[in-house]
Amino acid sequence: MPLLGSIIKSAYAIRNKPLEKKLVKLNPAEEQRKQLKKLLRKAQFTAFGEHYKFSEIIVSKNLESNFRESVPVHDYKTMYKRWWYRALNGETYVAWPGKVKYFALSSGTSEASSKYIPVTTDMLYGIRKASIRQLVTMVKYDFPLEFFEKSILMIGGSTHLQYNGNYYEGDLSGITAGNLPFWFQHFYKPGKRISRSADWSNKLEDMVRMAPSWDIGVIVGVPAWVQILLEKIIERYDVKSIHDIWPNLSVYVHSGVSFKPYLRSFERLFAKPMIYNESYLASEGYIAYQNKPDSTGMEMIMDNGVYYEYVPFNDDNFDEDGKLRENPLVLTFDSVQENKEYALLLSSNAGAWRYLIGDTIKFINKKECEILITGRTKHFISICGEHLSQENMNRAIELLEEDLNIEIKEFTVMGIRHGSLFAHRWYIGTDNPVDAGVAKARIDEYLKNLNDDYRVERLEAIKDVYVEVLPARAFYEYMKTKGREGSANKFPRVLKNSRIDDWENFLRERKYIS
Repeated sequence: MPLLGSIIKSAYAIRNKPLEKKLVKLNPAEEQRKQLKKLLRKAQFTAFGEHYKFSEIIVSKNLESNFRESVPVHDYKTMYKRWWYRALNGETYVAWPGKVKYFALSSGTSEASSKYIPVTTDMLYGIRKASIRQLVTMVKYDFPLEFFEKSILMIGGSTHLQYNGNYYEGDLSGITAGNLPFWFQHFYKPGKRISRSADWSNKLEDMVRMAPSWDIGVIVGVPAWVQILLEKIIERYDVKSIHDIWPNLSVYVHSGVSFKPYLRSFERLFAKPMIYNESYLASEGYIAYQNKPDSTGMEMIMDNGVYYEYVPFNDDNFDEDGKLRENPLVLTFDSVQENKEYALLLSSNAGAWRYLIGDTIKFINKKECEILITGRTKHFISICGEHLSQENMNRAIELLEEDLNIEIKEFTVMGIRHGSLFAHRWYIGTDNPVDAGVAKARIDEYLKNLNDDYRVERLEAIKDVYVEVLPARAFYEYMKTKGREGSANKFPRVLKNSRIDDWENFLRERKYIS
């Protein structure tokens, strides 16, 4: 009997029992109020807390409404210009007690320049706590004892962080990997040496070279870069599937983007059934993870140093560019409804306050706090009222893959002028032969069925739909030119304004389009 596996599985099972008991009794709305009170109490003597009179909010009769009335909604620009820049300059007790040692560099998928997101010791503790919770859920899958002795391959940013006199900066995945608990080092791959590399090409080559010496049971990472790694390993060692190299590989934990468009191409790489597990770790905190094997959604973490508010994602609250309007309607957990789309605001133990993170979600089971990520506030197209969401786009690509029996590795969409009217242009990345005319007709038809507003505007204002078929490498090459290769970087599903010209100029320069 594998002794280590038995010990680990028993420890996971013991850890899981109190978690399950707590979740049964948990009142999410009350837990969230408790989290808000904890955050306000701890931050009341910071510059932010004193400015917005946290000490008075804490003792008020209606905590949540007074917090909402006293503290304005922030996006990155307002939070950075008024507060976070002071922490970058070494000032302590700005928006959270103490000194901020780390800043995560994040451009998301909708901004050109990097954002500096504070990462505090309390936030790192919360991420570690949530990660262990997710790991604990593995006992629910009834794996053999040997599985709990296998390595976990985490494909993320460099753990070699840049020091700028007052703080360290880097990708959040690199910051968290550099702060792994000591007991986890035994299981962690690619290991300290390879994970320090900031060059994706070198890191990729090192992982391919070392692959046969590892016994991987779980892979964690963004789909695009994980797929590239697995394909290169299969090609290098001339095998039929990744299971010829890692026979015990059983779980892939993905995050950051919808996995459905990638599913077909991933299944080609495996010879055994795989468990696909989703997590929601943003640069601002660990928000949710898939808690049950049969769940289609992720359980939102309500008791881990983050307080959430919800802005209905509609024209009343957001303009056509996805920017928040003045005085938006903001709801607490009590008031949200299932299958309605909301933009997330969070207040956290990293000193983010009523902060718009840019993601949209919907609850599919409010009682169980289960959510789906539906897209980004700026990753939708509504140039004439068609309200085309990222969820619509992902589903259209999924249907196209099924109908044409092809694998689409990347895609992006844009709304453009067409004379006095409008048009949509799709760029699809695939290594399969595809007739662009057929793809255009199918996508157009799918969207008419998926979205009533699109169907109406297709008759009135959307003059045409264009589809360009590109090799998948075009998307990866573009990312490389932007210094965003590997790690947690994702290609934006929607391009707007100057990013359209930048992308299409790149394609012309590389002769992908004329």
